Amino acid sequence: MFYPEPIAKLIDAFTHLPGIGPKTAGRLAFHVLRMKEEDVVNFAKALVNVKRNLYYCSVCCNITDIDPCRICQDKSRDSSVICVVQESRDLVAMERTKEFQGYYHVLQGAISPMEGIGPDEIRVAELLRRLSDDTVQELILATNPNIEGEATAMYLSRLVKPFGLKVTRIAHGLPVGGDLEYADEVTLSKALEGRRELS
Repeated sequence: MFYPEPIAKLIDAFTHLPGIGPKTAGRLAFHVLRMKEEDVVNFAKALVNVKRNLYYCSVCCNITDIDPCRICQDKSRDSSVICVVQESRDLVAMERTKEFQGYYHVLQGAISPMEGIGPDEIRVAELLRRLSDDTVQELILATNPNIEGEATAMYLSRLVKPFGLKVTRIAHGLPVGGDLEYADEVTLSKALEGRRELS
């Protein structure tokens, strides 16, 4: 009620973004107001473009502008391994390491009974379809190390047991450069569980 309606609406729109409160939304709205009109139009086009020109890959469920996505089209990758991640951002993080050469499956969420998200609300059925032939030998569960991610990993490991696959879980523990004194008990216990022999 203190701002002209166009600014008030823009501030309100920004507050719908995660992690953006009213003060940050106000700063962003006034930043947009100071931008060149051409830059604002390009920004608006980019927002619309994301909604209109992206969809889920029919194979791995990653967000993509082509179907199947570029990773699923890459025949040089190892088809015997699928790494299961929760979100497309997680896939990007894994790709940045340049360590994993297999394929991915993006669940687009995690099981969370508190939020009413069950296995039917994430991309579990699509994963099971991919496991129906004998190509895949290992499933790497790279869900987040929190309650929802652990629950999802446990559920998937039990669900795929009949397929006779090797099911592995990414290690959890201390970040490189971290100090033991600042680690919580769960992180330390996971670090102990994932210990390996030095050669």
